[in-house]
Amino acid sequence: MLPSEQQAYVGLKSLEPRHLHRRREGVFLVLSGLFLGTLAMINILGLTRFVDLSFPIPGTGWRLPMVLPVGVLPYPITFLCTDFVSELYGRKRANQLVWMGLVINLWVVAVLLLGGALPGVPQALGPGGAGTPDVFFQIQRLAFGSVTASMVAYLLAQFVDVQLFHLLKAWTGGRHLWLRNNGSTLVSQLVDSTVVVGVTFLVGALPLTADRSLQVQLVHYVFASYAFKAITALVDTLPFAVGVRALRRYLRLPKPF
Repeated sequence: MLPSEQQAYVGLKSLEPRHLHRRREGVFLVLSGLFLGTLAMINILGLTRFVDLSFPIPGTGWRLPMVLPVGVLPYPITFLCTDFVSELYGRKRANQLVWMGLVINLWVVAVLLLGGALPGVPQALGPGGAGTPDVFFQIQRLAFGSVTASMVAYLLAQFVDVQLFHLLKAWTGGRHLWLRNNGSTLVSQLVDSTVVVGVTFLVGALPLTADRSLQVQLVHYVFASYAFKAITALVDTLPFAVGVRALRRYLRLPKPF
């Protein structure tokens, strides 16, 4: 441990370099695993079902519309993970994680393509004697739409998140953790929501109805997706601040400049 780090954490047990390295790489592995596992889950489940999380606004008589694909629900976790990695390990490792996420997206596509190209077997008979439907190709079609949209939005949004996070960190001199956490996430998720809805529409995977105008429905989907992500970003401000402080002590990292 460097002298400056020893002074920053007076009273904590000193760790040998190998133990310190194991701790730091272990936490990075947990954050990376959560990030990459969530991405893979999002791409497979993304558009398979839409859920209605609309809720009334007290005192107005209005309901905030929030119809979302299942894949959006865990998506804010990915931004929280990259913010933790950015804060604790720096921009370089955060960017490496973003690129690895792109590889995961391509890997999901490759497996789906291979599974569709290989010869299948006759459908097994269900308890009632009827053949069970082949859900693979339904999932494949929806996943392709989800992956196409998420890969384009993912690269744009995650890089915006990482770069803006460090820009705000430099601008504030390392102070105001809440600002760089919320500022980078809110801007990047607006980019993500807009691009995802747009690309999903272009590939024909967005559920639309004929009784409402196209523009209204697209704006609704963008608003619902962004509202959910913005709310979760604000909610995770305190856990992020507490988590960063605890992990800095646990990992014996130097305090922000």
